[in-house]
Amino acid sequence: MFRPSPSVLDAVGTLVRLGLAAVWLVSGFAKISDSGQTYLAVKAYDVLPDALLHPVATALPLLELALGAFLLLGLATRRVGVASAVLLAVFIAGVAQSWARGLTIDCGCFGGGGQVEAGQTQYPQEIARDVGFLVLACWLIVRPATRFALDRWLHAGAPQVETEKERI
Repeated sequence: MFRPSPSVLDAVGTLVRLGLAAVWLVSGFAKISDSGQTYLAVKAYDVLPDALLHPVATALPLLELALGAFLLLGLATRRVGVASAVLLAVFIAGVAQSWARGLTIDCGCFGGGGQVEAGQTQYPQEIARDVGFLVLACWLIVRPATRFALDRWLHAGAPQVETEKERI
C-alpha cells in the first residue's frame, strides 16, 4: 500500500493551511470593509434576536481575520482547525436552514449578502464550497504539522519527554 512520506504530508498540510488562511482573510476583509452590508447579511438569516445582530456582524469578520492570521503564521494550527471546523459547521447550518425555510438570501460569505431574488440563490453551491473548506479544517485537526509554521519552530525548542525505552 502506498504511504506518502512525512515531508509530502507536511507539504500538503502547508498548502491546506495557507489555503484556509486565504479563505478566512479574504472573507474577513470583505466583511469588515462593508460592515453595513455584513449587518444586512447576518440579519437576512433571520435566526438571531435584534440585540445580537450588531455584535455578531462586528465580531464575525474579526474572528475570521484572527483565524486567517493564526493559520498564515502556523500558530496553534490544530486549535485553529477546530475553531474553523466549528465556524464552518455553523455556516453550513445557517445556509441549510435558510434553504429549508425558503428564504431567498445570498450567504454573504465573502461580502455582500442579504435578500436576493428567488432565482438568485445558490444554496447547493454555497454548502458544497463550505463542506470543501470543512475538509481542509479537518485535515489540520488530524495532521497539523506543516512547513514554515511557528508551531514547528516553537515546539522544536520544547523539552522532549523521554520514554522508558529510550532510557534503557
